[in-house]
Amino acid sequence: MSLPGGVGLPWAPGSATGIGSLPGTDIVEALRIVFGELPLPYLAELPARGPGADLVGRTAGLLVDLPVDVYAGRWRTISRAGRDLRRTADLRERDLDALTDQADGYTGPLKLQAAGPWTLAAALQLPVGGALLRDAGAVRELTVSLAEGLAAHVAEVRRRVPGATPLLQLDEPTLPAVLAGRVPTESGFSTLRTVEEPAARDALREVISAVGVPVVVHCCAADAPVALAREAGAAGVALDLSLGPALDPLAEALDAGLGLFAGAFPAVGTPPAAARVAATVAELWHKLGLPRERLPEQVVVTPACGAAGATPDDSRAGFTVAKEAAQRLLEA
Repeated sequence: MSLPGGVGLPWAPGSATGIGSLPGTDIVEALRIVFGELPLPYLAELPARGPGADLVGRTAGLLVDLPVDVYAGRWRTISRAGRDLRRTADLRERDLDALTDQADGYTGPLKLQAAGPWTLAAALQLPVGGALLRDAGAVRELTVSLAEGLAAHVAEVRRRVPGATPLLQLDEPTLPAVLAGRVPTESGFSTLRTVEEPAARDALREVISAVGVPVVVHCCAADAPVALAREAGAAGVALDLSLGPALDPLAEALDAGLGLFAGAFPAVGTPPAAARVAATVAELWHKLGLPRERLPEQVVVTPACGAAGATPDDSRAGFTVAKEAAQRLLEA
């Protein structure tokens, strides 16, 4: 079955995956679980390993000609690479080595994750202090650097796992706050400039175009900008269904062929039964008024967010639930 406009999505019908982070510090074990349990495996993130394994640090470590370090517990741009950046690069190399081993002979879709340009701009600090987001020129430099760095990262994964079809998840939890002018200044007494939608869309589009693989924009906020992600060229969006996403823009985007990573149950705690998760997704699809037969092709079942705060048993159980729920939706 082909979607409107001949759009093809880079995963098999009835797929399930995780959002990104997992508990623990053993990347080999994490990847063994991911590849053993999920129809759509991914390069797991283990933030418990410390700076350089967190979302901002991992992504900042990919930037080209824009070095960073950790100062007072926050990542900032600097003039020369140092120990923190070397640690980040070492962690990434270990992850890629483990991926090469665990994915040996694998063929199929493989998801990678990184912070998007706006979440990164709001999180990174300038050398003089304050979020990089406050400086439009610095944001422009960051976007170019991120696009180049992510393209190189995707190319390296392709080299190491030649049978894989990579797709990239851009995490943009801060994007709604950036668009609404809600990102606080360093003092907390004011907020940074509002970024207009055209500028936000253009930066996303630049990164999406550069990586050369399908991109899913993940935003765990009630006001996730679904239409903006679609206009920027995303192949899909990843949403927390419990936050009640706006139905009209979501229906329009999905009707046009956008994919949906449906965050249908909490990532932390004992997951609900697969039947309940499948019903949650099916109920949303019914509300959107879309053809039922398209659901298993366009929807990937996921936890609502990353699982770094979960226990290892609960995170593994969550994978099982997501996989079984996706299978129920496929067979219904």
